[in-house]
Amino acid sequence: MPTRATTSAALPARLDTASTRILRLAFGTALSLWISQAVGWSISYIAPVITMFLLALPLPRPKPKFFLLVVVALTLSVYGSFLFLPLLLHQQLVGLLLVSLALFHAFYFAARGGNPIVATLITMGLALTVAVGTVSVDALLGVASGLVFGAAVGAAVAIFSHLVMPDRPDGQLAQAGAGESTETSTGIDLAQARHSAMRSLAVVFPVLLWLLLSGASAANAAVMIKVSAMGQEVSQRSTRDAAKSLIVSTLAGGLAAVVAWHVLSIWPSLTVYTLLIALAGLVFGRRIFAGQGLHEHASTWTYAFLTMIVVLAPAVLDSDYGSAAGARFYDRLFMFGWATLYAVIAVYVFDAFWGRPQSAGRKNAVVE
Repeated sequence: MPTRATTSAALPARLDTASTRILRLAFGTALSLWISQAVGWSISYIAPVITMFLLALPLPRPKPKFFLLVVVALTLSVYGSFLFLPLLLHQQLVGLLLVSLALFHAFYFAARGGNPIVATLITMGLALTVAVGTVSVDALLGVASGLVFGAAVGAAVAIFSHLVMPDRPDGQLAQAGAGESTETSTGIDLAQARHSAMRSLAVVFPVLLWLLLSGASAANAAVMIKVSAMGQEVSQRSTRDAAKSLIVSTLAGGLAAVVAWHVLSIWPSLTVYTLLIALAGLVFGRRIFAGQGLHEHASTWTYAFLTMIVVLAPAVLDSDYGSAAGARFYDRLFMFGWATLYAVIAVYVFDAFWGRPQSAGRKNAVVE
């Protein structure tokens, strides 16, 4: 009996739900990045971005149709955006108005309770397609096919990661119940949803307009991905929390990208690159998952991980690791900093002129 007791006590305990999800996030994102770099299609780094987004969700046992929805949403937003191009080229004012309406409804969809990942990918596909399509048709076709293929690869790797590292059964039951209660008990205030969508539009649309006018859209696809994500990042947050999240996510992701870039400059290897992304997944994952659900500041660290990937990946694709590649890396990082600074200013100015509306419950309390 003592021998059996000692043996059973020495057996390693199963990982808790948060630890499993952290490992799955690191494993899946690194695997997706390795595949994207090994194959090397156009804008291939979209695959690990999508995998990271999907694995950063506290999903215990996702259904395949959810991942199919992600791919379909991005595909429709990419190829549906082709309809805006003739207007943007020949009737710019009408085209810009329609693009702004499409972006607003993408943000409004998330603000009303829709899946934020789907909304972010729709925004990303729309912004990239419109920005690149007004510059070069050849570049547009490459970006469009690369986005769709990257979405398919990213979703497939996310499904594989869930199969390899499933959640514990007890964590599945607890999380499922918590998710259902949150969605059903929380009412959506349409006035606040409109306010949130307009604030996100104020962050994304001016940067998109600048890229349309500058003609450098194809070279700045990574910047557009970051800005599209920032639009969702500031959704339904207070002014101070939104500004803090923008600054922290950019600083943390940028610092991680700088460290990884210098390591790769010393030892340029796909294996090292993959291990660095896996290590970042472990570090950021500890600030994304907590217990049976998400950490209090999970979205900030999710966007920090996104920032690291989209700063680092285009520079690595330059593949020379010389002074020219280093200059492009820091130029891109500098643009991320300016975009973040603009987003923070835009949030403060927008909230100063258009205050956040009170919810119906608060208004009733004041009247009583």
